[in-house]
Amino acid sequence: MVLGTASSVGKSLLVTALCRAFRQRGVDVAPFKAQNMSNNAAVTADGLEIGRAQAEQAAAAGLEPTVEMNPVLLKPTGDRRSHVILDGRPAGVLGSADFTERKATLWPHVERALDALRSRHELVVAEGAGSPAEPNLQASDIVNLAVARHAAAVTLIVADIDRGGAFAHLLGTYELVPPADRRLIRGFVLNRFRGDPDLLQPAIADLERRTAIPTIGVVPWIEGVSLADEDAVALERRSPTSNAAGDLDIAVIQFPRIANFDDFDPLAAEPGVGVRYVGARAELGTPDLIVLPGTRATVADLAWLRASQLDVAIEARAQAGARVLGICGGFQMLGRQLTDPAGVEAEAGTKVEGLGLLPLETVFGAEKTTRRVRGVALGGPGPWELVRGAPVGGYEIHMGVSAGEVSPLLEIGGAPHGAISDDGSVAGAYVHGLFHNDAFRRGLLAGLGRTPEEAAASATDLREREFDRLAEVVRSHLDLERIEGWLWPDGRQASEGSSSSRPA
Repeated sequence: MVLGTASSVGKSLLVTALCRAFRQRGVDVAPFKAQNMSNNAAVTADGLEIGRAQAEQAAAAGLEPTVEMNPVLLKPTGDRRSHVILDGRPAGVLGSADFTERKATLWPHVERALDALRSRHELVVAEGAGSPAEPNLQASDIVNLAVARHAAAVTLIVADIDRGGAFAHLLGTYELVPPADRRLIRGFVLNRFRGDPDLLQPAIADLERRTAIPTIGVVPWIEGVSLADEDAVALERRSPTSNAAGDLDIAVIQFPRIANFDDFDPLAAEPGVGVRYVGARAELGTPDLIVLPGTRATVADLAWLRASQLDVAIEARAQAGARVLGICGGFQMLGRQLTDPAGVEAEAGTKVEGLGLLPLETVFGAEKTTRRVRGVALGGPGPWELVRGAPVGGYEIHMGVSAGEVSPLLEIGGAPHGAISDDGSVAGAYVHGLFHNDAFRRGLLAGLGRTPEEAAASATDLREREFDRLAEVVRSHLDLERIEGWLWPDGRQASEGSSSSRPA
């Protein structure tokens, strides 16, 4: 199990790297996170919803993601409230004041999911959330020490040394963990280090003297990681892409509740393409393409868009020739009206005007769509002509149905999907992952003015290279042999696919 001294110390990335590194060593490995709080979600093959990070970790392990890898997913909507996804299905709304009481009912789901994974795989790499050392949360914990305790897991604690204070964080975490659980902690990891690791040795030795826990790795800062992030906190660490003259400029609106923004990682990986996340009118500039991404709260983020006057700026840029694309919640905003008769997004009976850039109306209903999809791009005028006939695959996660007299952008499962304006200036669809489709992405970029010779490698190849790069860093800077000795003290005897003698 990988625990952290705080949120965003690199636990998810380290688990991804460990999944790939153990897979490369012939271990049948699977990821697990009991409870994830994130608006970045993925859809399993059977239409269930889990955290995007766990789907990415499953891919690093060479597995199809399953709902057991993340049985509890909380999707924050603001105002101390979260939508609960339990075993892949919506299970109501939870306020922060109610969460402690509700956790007791969630633990059996966590227990069943973890036990199921352990029965099917030789090794499970479990990820914690936040810190295990919060005294006010330990009694109701279902994601940190409770998981480690249930599985008697070999446990590592990770600190982000780039933030400063890492040794105090590690020592304080250790001392705030209940004494009975300290026996589970086998090693410390210092993450995101820039500099000469030899300079750390006196502090490492002092930490081990105080705790009897060895520091088994100093993992360096890894530049340019292009894998799905767990939540929007990661956007704070991203440097805006600066464009040289002549480069394509793509502006993604950074909604307060932005969701699944890894949709745009393949664009950012393309040479000659700059991707910027824009949160204010003054930042919009004159992009070639404006993207309204997915959001966990369409109505609330539409109100934010208007309050920031970005709606006016987007309309002006569209009239000046920029292209506008909406995905999922962003697609809903492009229409004329959004109606919520049952109070799914807002108060029951709410009606709000959309941006009016597409002749669509969206009605929110209680039924949630979560499915993987495949189809073909129908294309349209302007830059969309060059995507015509491109195969597309992806997934849908949304409440609401949009309808109107529009030309479809895509054909999904034999049915029209999405919309495109008559002049091709505005388009939208519910499908996440559009830009992970190489032919679609390259066709659109060519239509916007990028030459095909500049194209990057396929999105799939790039992701596999990232997994391998992360695994190489882990092999070089983390003592995997010592970890394997803890996992299999008598030597690793379980064969791949065997369910006997499996550690957590």
